[in-house]
Amino acid sequence: MQRVCFLLKVREDRLAEYRERHAAVWPEMLEALSATGWHNYSLFLRDDGLLVGYLETEDFAAAQAGMEAAEVNARWQAEMAPFFESLDGARPDEAMKPLTEVFHLA
Repeated sequence: MQRVCFLLKVREDRLAEYRERHAAVWPEMLEALSATGWHNYSLFLRDDGLLVGYLETEDFAAAQAGMEAAEVNARWQAEMAPFFESLDGARPDEAMKPLTEVFHLA
């Protein structure tokens, strides 16, 4: 199982709405994530907007490709893009650059 961690930055003026949106993620988005191999997926949000994402998957590239092909993902990413800083024209899911794991205690 591959563990993936990434960072993004949520705009400080959109933090409350970002939290609200993630308290009610669309059921079809949740189904697509599960079906494409995203497991034990968590998002952690700091008060300054730092977002830490963590997930486990058999193959992150395959999980990303599966979501790329899911119609619901295109709609979700379009709605979420305005919440983030520094995407440089990318969708939020394209801006997820995995961090290198340097330690793990099992």
